[in-house]
Amino acid sequence: MDSAQALGLARSLAIYYGRPWRQRALGRFYRGLLAPGDLAFDIGAHVGNRSRALLAAGARVVALEPNPLLFRFLKRSLRGNGVTLLQSAVGAAMGSLELAVSSRHPTVSSLAPGWIAAVGSSDGFRHVRWDRRIMVEVTTLDRLVATYGRPQFVKIDVEGMEAAILAGLSQPLPLIAFEYLVPAIDLAIACIARLEGLGSYRFNHVDGEGQQFARGDWVDGRAMRLALRSLPASARHGDLYARLEAS
Repeated sequence: MDSAQALGLARSLAIYYGRPWRQRALGRFYRGLLAPGDLAFDIGAHVGNRSRALLAAGARVVALEPNPLLFRFLKRSLRGNGVTLLQSAVGAAMGSLELAVSSRHPTVSSLAPGWIAAVGSSDGFRHVRWDRRIMVEVTTLDRLVATYGRPQFVKIDVEGMEAAILAGLSQPLPLIAFEYLVPAIDLAIACIARLEGLGSYRFNHVDGEGQQFARGDWVDGRAMRLALRSLPASARHGDLYARLEAS
């Protein structure tokens, strides 16, 4: 690990673990969504804060992270905690893809060149440099479901690959969450359309790194698209949740 990578890992640890009360609040948030023993997929596990919160909520977790540095950290820090760790990305099809890595800001490493072009000049990203390229293994949500079972919850945080991941899913799943960025809001809109093609979903969102829903009600795709398009640039990012309605 060179100095830039060490700095990047330290920065991520400070961001996601430097405020332990936020980690506890995230666990409480997930307990409101999941029952003990539910299966959850953590796609783009990074340094494992979401996996830890899911485990704290009593879930069984399959966590995926393609970045070798971060995967080694996860093996050291999460081993023995009842989580299945996979060094893999997720996409539309099985195979391999090139991961653009930011050594100093590993949380925004991406498999989606178009996403880097879309957000690279926006506030919050102008200082980021993607300085390394590595080939990583890619699986699909369908393959994960076939191997590990149907999850109650899928969390996706993959810097521009959200729509590709949903393209690799052929059945509706009960609860799916993915990050949205205001500078690349069309990607979130495409994800809503994909989910509407799979099943009857309603939507809510969490602003930034918060641990509560921004809305008191769950709305249909049309209303959520309007809400996302009306977000101010200062909103920057958040997580969009899609809940499958009972048939």
